[in-house]
Amino acid sequence: MIKLKVNRKDYAVDVRPDTPLLWVLRETLGLTGTKYGCGIGECGACTVDIDGRADLSCQVEAKDAQGKNIGTIEGLPENHPVKRAWLIEEVSQCGWCQPGQIMAAAALLKEKPKPTDAQIDDAMEMNLCRCGTYQRIRNAVRRAAGQVRKGGKS
Repeated sequence: MIKLKVNRKDYAVDVRPDTPLLWVLRETLGLTGTKYGCGIGECGACTVDIDGRADLSCQVEAKDAQGKNIGTIEGLPENHPVKRAWLIEEVSQCGWCQPGQIMAAAALLKEKPKPTDAQIDDAMEMNLCRCGTYQRIRNAVRRAAGQVRKGGKS
């Protein structure tokens, strides 16, 4: 049995130790907000928070996630500043990458509450968006960081 703490809840899962965390979250725990994109750590759709850092769940084995605090999109409160900013900036188009994008943005803002554009770009480069909403993503991160003035100008 692998013991995991996901979204502040404890779980004991009967999976092989080398099972990717992505599949434990989706298939075993039913937390399907974390998306499968490429399975090789190139797209970011599976980004989750592990001990305060954005990490690719397709690249983390279940045994290596034991004893760590794992956060998924389902565990991020609906009123979280990043989720609110995503809606205001109308970031999502197809939506597939958005849970991973949001988790990466939330982790960035924990570490750097007032990031520069370069820091935003660096933190978000692990997440690909097929729809190309990168400017909206940057604007949403700025908004969540409180760096958007009244009237929408940053």
